[in-house]
Amino acid sequence: MSALEIRRFDHPDVVPLVERLQAEYVRIYGGPDDTPTDASEFAPPAGGFGVGYADGAAVAMGGWRHLGGGRAELKRMYVADEHRGRGHSRAVLRWLEADAAAGGVAELVLETNERHPAALALYRSAGYARVASFGLHVDDPRSVHLGRALPAVGDRS
Repeated sequence: MSALEIRRFDHPDVVPLVERLQAEYVRIYGGPDDTPTDASEFAPPAGGFGVGYADGAAVAMGGWRHLGGGRAELKRMYVADEHRGRGHSRAVLRWLEADAAAGGVAELVLETNERHPAALALYRSAGYARVASFGLHVDDPRSVHLGRALPAVGDRS
């Protein structure tokens, strides 16, 4: 990836990536992710969203949104199929962790599914471990809820 830029969740470079991610959810889970999301949740100070670029094309994305109590949720992590295996997911994750920590987040949490082993492997290799279930899929037996404490850093302003 040549650059990772802050973008709004409704930015024109984000929309096609979200559409591709939702198509992947349909393939993996049988339906799209119906977790309610609003662009304002991913805009500072409520959250953050970034897009990774390779040769000027948007190829990766991810965001975080405050949940309260020093916690934030990772959402919409995605790398286009043709750009996988190049470390883009890990780069986006590191960027999101740094941005969230600068935004006052003490712990990042996420929800994924046992049917998504690549996501589980990424998060576990980055130090994420099981946390109490939360959110829309709290009662889904295939949901996997993970979290990781973030180091305290200064304000991102």
